[in-house]
Amino acid sequence: MKIVFHGANSATYLDGLEALLSQPHQIERLPDILETETQRDLYRSAEMIVSSRYDSSLPPLDSLRLFQVPGAGLDGVDMSLIPMQTPICNCYGHEIAIGEYVLAAMLRHTVPLNHADQELRKGEWAYWSARPGSLHGELAGRTIGIVGYGHIGKHIARLADVLGMRIIVANRSAVPVTPPVSASYSLTQLEEFCRQADFIVCCLPHIAETASLLDAKAFAAMQRHAVVINVGRGPVIDEDALYDALSKKRIGGAVIDTWYVYPPAGTSSGTFPGHRPFQELDNITLSPHMSGWTVGMMTRRRQTIATNIEHLMSGQPLVNCVRKP
Repeated sequence: MKIVFHGANSATYLDGLEALLSQPHQIERLPDILETETQRDLYRSAEMIVSSRYDSSLPPLDSLRLFQVPGAGLDGVDMSLIPMQTPICNCYGHEIAIGEYVLAAMLRHTVPLNHADQELRKGEWAYWSARPGSLHGELAGRTIGIVGYGHIGKHIARLADVLGMRIIVANRSAVPVTPPVSASYSLTQLEEFCRQADFIVCCLPHIAETASLLDAKAFAAMQRHAVVINVGRGPVIDEDALYDALSKKRIGGAVIDTWYVYPPAGTSSGTFPGHRPFQELDNITLSPHMSGWTVGMMTRRRQTIATNIEHLMSGQPLVNCVRKP
């Protein structure tokens, strides 16, 4: 089978892939921007494409049997342009890594290890027991509000439950109030939801229904010590509302991993992540869309891609099929 890995992101899954396959295939690696007619011909004639992007700038898909997205998000793929007889699949396997990222973000706002280290290097025992003002917080008993209760949200809830946190969720579809969930809200009840949470974790994809969902009203409802964490998609949180809440200290802080502005394809420097100067604020932690990018995630997604190659060849059902023929 002729398989094309399109773009730098997709190409990262190539190392070790062939060892997972029962037979050899013609595997081609193409850059994000197709610059030659040879590259466009290779793309056009592929039987399987592994890519996070498809739009009208790319060649028509004359021979395609499977469009495989190497991640969970489909926002870069215009599915209306892919032939209806072609299945579209995606990959998960990132929920473990993202759950640990969220846990690290919450602990960073709760256990002042960095500050304690800095002070002790100066001879100051800032958090020594019995010293006035030395007490610090703990996650047990705090409320985490999870916006979007899919693969990622459910794994975060499992971790938070082990730590003794209270878990509330807001979701597009109804979520039963059964352990570990203590309360469930619709997306039209976000203000009531936000009022209760110490940490608000956004795990939603960016679609028309979720664009700027966490807006100025949601931020106004949050507690002044609340910390917002975004591991979903940037535009789900209204950019101006987030910046205003942080710059005016209306909330306790934010840890943001998914953004409003990204570098051009093939580059990774020289681009700030928003239209507002988030990098100038002292109450936000910025990370470059890295929360799910781990060795374990890579291994799990590579296996999913290999499984779908094998299943496509043998006629078995494809895994993670988001659009069937």
